[in-house]
Amino acid sequence: MNPHVALKAYASSLSLYERSEILDYPDVYFVGQNAQKVASSPELSGCNFGFDDERGDYNVINNDHLCYRYEIVESLGKGSFGQVLKCLDHKTGEYVAVKIIRNKKRFHCQALVEVKILECLNRWDPDDSHNIVHMDDHFYFRNHLCIVFELLSMNLYEFIKRHDFQGFSLGLIKRFCVQLLNSLSLLQKHNIVHCDLKPENVLLKHPTKSSIKVIDFGSSCFENEKVYTYIQSRFYRSPEVILGMTYNMAIDMWSLGCILAELYTGYPLFPGEGEQEQLACIMEIQGIPERYLIEKSTRKKLFFDVNGNPRPVVNSKGKRRRPGTKTLQSVLKCQDEVFLDFISRCLHWDPEKRMKPDEGLMHEWITDVKLSVSD
Repeated sequence: MNPHVALKAYASSLSLYERSEILDYPDVYFVGQNAQKVASSPELSGCNFGFDDERGDYNVINNDHLCYRYEIVESLGKGSFGQVLKCLDHKTGEYVAVKIIRNKKRFHCQALVEVKILECLNRWDPDDSHNIVHMDDHFYFRNHLCIVFELLSMNLYEFIKRHDFQGFSLGLIKRFCVQLLNSLSLLQKHNIVHCDLKPENVLLKHPTKSSIKVIDFGSSCFENEKVYTYIQSRFYRSPEVILGMTYNMAIDMWSLGCILAELYTGYPLFPGEGEQEQLACIMEIQGIPERYLIEKSTRKKLFFDVNGNPRPVVNSKGKRRRPGTKTLQSVLKCQDEVFLDFISRCLHWDPEKRMKPDEGLMHEWITDVKLSVSD
């Protein structure tokens, strides 16, 4: 409908605020006529006329509209950035996921970077073959930037949990890995760092199939436009980020190695309680990093003494982790040498020596082809 027709038909269902707001929309698909509308008022300027809570999050009301087009069905999740909702697009008749960014300047600025990256990824992946979430649209609604995505299924953490943290077969893990390498290969080609690769940010397309997509580019950046020095979720955080070294796309390959190990065992490989113990968890399996890497670190005094020895860390259970006392093989309880080799190449201390996505796609574990020494 055009807004004047919609206003005439649904005036009694609209709030006073909406009766003027609706006229700004050339097309009206849905007005949320059965929703308990927010008691918005021009006097409530402090909380965005009553549409926001004190945190700057949009006050979500199920069955209400976004932009006179999307019907809010349910919440899919919430984070520091804002919230994600399952919505019905009344223009297309399809369900979508809508990310509503918090009405605060720093989250809005970062979301603009996310939109820019997603627009590029849509352009670079026109046939949707790189296992990266597709952005359908973005718009402003009541001072909130909203980003519309295809609707996907559960994330890999939920998938692991649904299988009682028992881990998965190497065959299934390999299918996931090929798709993740496919995503990272495109990102690498265009110098994008995801910065938050973890099981929660890898979604199944369908609950009973193994197709996946990488989501959440809210922390991502172009390699030459890095904004943050401290990124990545702790269990999947690369040592160069912990140590305050310069970082690049190699941090995502570190996260991939951690994810693969977790898919195999059902549990995080490096479950540090804080950043000190996180590095201790890494050193317990990977040993102490070489001196030249420690010297590049801007935060080395937090983790090492003047002689380069790790500072002792005791966790809440009174446990102290000692460098080099465990092997990847023993922690994973895995005998598959080729799989172990793949993960250890993702977990190289030196980011320059860490495996790259395209090298990963050529690795023996992925190809099942053993390379000879001359190769």
